[in-house]
Amino acid sequence: MVLSTGRAERVEPGSVLQTDRGPLTVAASRPHQDRWLVTFKGSSTRESAELLRGLVLRATPIDDPDELWVHDLIGTAVVSADGKARGIVVEVEESPASDLLVLDTGHLVPIVFVVDGPTDGVVTVDTPDGLFELLDGGPD
Repeated sequence: MVLSTGRAERVEPGSVLQTDRGPLTVAASRPHQDRWLVTFKGSSTRESAELLRGLVLRATPIDDPDELWVHDLIGTAVVSADGKARGIVVEVEESPASDLLVLDTGHLVPIVFVVDGPTDGVVTVDTPDGLFELLDGGPD
């Protein structure tokens, strides 16, 4: 299993993950290279595990006000620290250095530059000079 979160508690024993086929309860898990090996209750054979291949696993949201959540970022307006509108978040793309906000303008903004929000549908970013000009072809 590949986690699309940095929250390993999602696969702790006893955690319940939702699928289109119903809930699965984690019996055991451990990291292995860039993935997690997870055993679910009621799925103790290789054959029963194969039946789960390809299932999308979902977890209930974690209430942590200090975290940015993808579902809260999609659709928000991005404003630079000087108040200039920069676009709307259409996707959050995973990247090894930092996840990227993908804007409807084509700009990619590393999430580490988010300084406020999302509040009332707006995220404020404080980016290095020139980040937005790279795509635009010059200063704005």
